[in-house]
Amino acid sequence: MSIQLSDKINKLKASATLAMAAKARELRAEGKDIIGLSLGEPDFNTPDFIKDAAIQAVNDNYNSYTPVDGYVELKDAIITKFKRDNNLTYDRSQIVVSTGAKQSLYNVAQVYLNPGDEVILPCPYWVSYSDIIKLAEGVPVEVKTSIDTDFKMTAEQLEKAITPKTKMIWYSSPCNPSGSIYSKEELRALADVLQKHPDIIVVSDEIYEHINYVGDHASIAQFDDMYDRTVTVNGVAKAFAMTGWRIGYIGAPQAIARACNKMQGQVTSGANCIAQRAVITALEAPVSNIQYMVDEFKNRRKLILGLLADIPGFECNEPEGAFYVFPDVSYYFGKTISGKIIENASDFSMFLLENANVATVTGDAFGNGNCIRISYAASTEQITEAVSRIKKALL
Repeated sequence: MSIQLSDKINKLKASATLAMAAKARELRAEGKDIIGLSLGEPDFNTPDFIKDAAIQAVNDNYNSYTPVDGYVELKDAIITKFKRDNNLTYDRSQIVVSTGAKQSLYNVAQVYLNPGDEVILPCPYWVSYSDIIKLAEGVPVEVKTSIDTDFKMTAEQLEKAITPKTKMIWYSSPCNPSGSIYSKEELRALADVLQKHPDIIVVSDEIYEHINYVGDHASIAQFDDMYDRTVTVNGVAKAFAMTGWRIGYIGAPQAIARACNKMQGQVTSGANCIAQRAVITALEAPVSNIQYMVDEFKNRRKLILGLLADIPGFECNEPEGAFYVFPDVSYYFGKTISGKIIENASDFSMFLLENANVATVTGDAFGNGNCIRISYAASTEQITEAVSRIKKALL
């Protein structure tokens, strides 16, 4: 028989970050020495105090199905975290714990979007936003930004992008992939535009909030006139080095939270019981417990920016958070290097993989075709060697 897959899955693109990581693993299996700077994954181990909490949960015989929207104790820890770190006040009915922040985002799209609804995406954006929106039959509307504005959408751009079909706005701050952070003043300017459009919901992805090199983190939901129309998404993967533990969560208007709970109950049910118990400990601990990782990322940021500055054609902003650089490499478009014509960022990223043995990610996947994303969640030795290889391959 001939297997005919759905139109939905046939139209869905594979995650570019995961695809590049898979390609790098394939080349390593062939014996090539690939330095992987493509995945957004801290290279630290999960802190011992969190692992100890998981071990205790095992010993305490946590092994049963969990509530769909999360243990009450975890929801209370999330409520405390939101108040402590973001000055946001939620109750339990507004919190939903999911199997990673990616599922949190997927839930929100599924419960709020109807076919043809538009979602504004400031570019660059995280690779999965666009396809998650399309899976919900929504329409991504890209708002182009540039390195000149630190890859941030202005109030004027937002106003121009809004149409009668606009249902939501999605953005991340700190931003994956650019590392840009919206200040409180910049968020207020966007909120002022949205006051003229009261039916638009904001999805604020703040999973990198603690990996911040410039000071206080601002949440758009902290404004009284935006609180009831903002879904704040977060998780423990990045700041706590817990990518494989798969716990994300939202603080949201009650109607959206209840809908996400309903959706999740039919898809995955509750998140992993042992991981949830460990996350209670992670969120209740002082943020200073993870500062050593942030300090190291800041050192690596300085290192990689200094090294890339010595390569002609790499134009970088200074990331204010996260652990990526997003250089504009359009200088190389149209050039032939080692017999290969570089037409775009995808060509350039593949050239680096094949000729420098360094895995990066094309900016096309993030909505910006002039750039590539390079993760500096790697050792200083790996970063130094990787940039040396890139420089050698290009010069």
